[in-house]
Amino acid sequence: MNALQRQIENGVRILKQGGIVVFPTDTVYALGADAFKPKAVKRIYEVKKRPRQLAFPLLIADMSQLTAVAESISGIAWFLASHFWPGGLTLVLPKADSLPAYLARESNIAVRVPDHPVCLALIQCLGNPIIGTSANISGKPATLTADEARRQLGDGVDLIIDGGKSPGGGESTIVDVTHEVPVTLRQGVITQYKIEEACKEYYEVSNDAYCSRL
Repeated sequence: MNALQRQIENGVRILKQGGIVVFPTDTVYALGADAFKPKAVKRIYEVKKRPRQLAFPLLIADMSQLTAVAESISGIAWFLASHFWPGGLTLVLPKADSLPAYLARESNIAVRVPDHPVCLALIQCLGNPIIGTSANISGKPATLTADEARRQLGDGVDLIIDGGKSPGGGESTIVDVTHEVPVTLRQGVITQYKIEEACKEYYEVSNDAYCSRL
């Protein structure tokens, strides 16, 4: 077992015990916890100095887990997920009724399947979705390395997994698919052009008149 594998195993143990862990993703370094441990989620708010009214995104291991956290998922939402996951697209979806209230302040939840072996290993071994917020103090730049995350978060976390520099170089693109028309809320590593082209492809295939409005 190499050093990185040992860090991952340690990370899973800490997450199961209700701790919080910094880890690399395909976009930026993330600060995470078992999404179903409310005390751990509360700690992330405190460490990031993030306003409590702002919910955290969830990271899942694959599309099969999506219906456990979201419902009333539209055709375009499924298409964008299949087109860009795993990868740097976060989708805002109607939250599942079964989700605890502290995970979604309103009726929606943000979800992503990352494309990074360390991150995916943590989710798969834990067996639950992981909070996947950027590993930085709110309002400060996102971090791309373990050292950058350590300088911002210091001793506030239980473990920082050093998996090298995050390859994405920036945060995920966030698209709201809770209504008929997808809306990009944040431009990230996936360009608006790629989102629009994917939407056009979907509506052309589905023979939806909406495609002419893109």
